[in-house]
Amino acid sequence: MLATRKARAVGVHHVTLKVGNVDEALDFYGRLFDFELVDRNDASAVLDFVDQFLLLQKNAAPRADDGRHVGLVVDDRKAVQRALADAGITPLPGPLLHFLDPWGNRVEIVCYD
Repeated sequence: MLATRKARAVGVHHVTLKVGNVDEALDFYGRLFDFELVDRNDASAVLDFVDQFLLLQKNAAPRADDGRHVGLVVDDRKAVQRALADAGITPLPGPLLHFLDPWGNRVEIVCYD
């Protein structure tokens, strides 16, 4: 019997975050990151982070995720820390830079330096 070849995962195309308001989410994430807006409609927006995408999708009742999170790679961790402070967002306790966005999405900031 021949073994079936499996596809090799080579990356993540996008991650979806549920938000209460797409315009407010674009404003919030626009304060933290430099990105290109690829697509936008009343229900969602697609942000281009080089060759991966962040999809902000409207949800009438977004809820906080306790342990599940998305890790976003940045080139300047301190710039994100300053932007979070300016936005009134306090990072979560611990050695890593995690925060909850206004809709309860847990985000981890990763910097490879």
